[in-house]
Amino acid sequence: MNDIGMIFDWDGVVVDSSQQHEESWEALAAEENLPLFEGHFKKGFGKRNQLIIPSILKWTDDPSEIERLGDRKEVLYRRIVEKTGIQPLPAVKAFVESLLENDVPFAVGSSTPRENIEAVMRGAGIENLFTKIVAAADVVNGKPDPEVFLKAAKAIGVDPRRCIVFEDSTSGIEAGIVGGMTVVGLATTHSKDYLERSGAALIKESFCDVSLPELIEALDANSNDRGNERF
Repeated sequence: MNDIGMIFDWDGVVVDSSQQHEESWEALAAEENLPLFEGHFKKGFGKRNQLIIPSILKWTDDPSEIERLGDRKEVLYRRIVEKTGIQPLPAVKAFVESLLENDVPFAVGSSTPRENIEAVMRGAGIENLFTKIVAAADVVNGKPDPEVFLKAAKAIGVDPRRCIVFEDSTSGIEAGIVGGMTVVGLATTHSKDYLERSGAALIKESFCDVSLPELIEALDANSNDRGNERF
């Protein structure tokens, strides 16, 4: 089945790290004596630190300070992960193993720093599960720009139109759609009702509800819909 490919976002798709990320923002704010407003985390979820710090938190517009604060936040996040540990979301490992058994290529496509992904893989005991990773440093443009997913598709050698993206954020779902891919929205961060408005081809509670035949059917239907739009 190497004519199709799967691309996984990381946070909220492979692992639920929202608590650790929120704690790291709080730790950074306390360390730097900077303000946080209620609801800041959900507003910034799925976005890069380079956007969150100046545009959402409005801490600074200085590029060097944005970089310093963003790097420090990720150091704090990795320390929290190493201290508390973390587990893959339900059925992720079994699903990925089914892809290996069926020769379906797959990759991670995430705006998360590679160091975070590697730290989580170590903490969750899945170091050898994901070998192809496109992360924050590999792209210029964050989601909803599709760059990260297009590079992930290239990494596995599959036409983006034959790729399925697994996402939990609306900006990520938009990025997959803009990239011409079929998107599965996972209701790990937002409710299914909320994601119904996102344009994802399928909405699932978790990988417990995901099957390869249903994914292929959705991919083929989406490809046919795109073909019909040309006429």
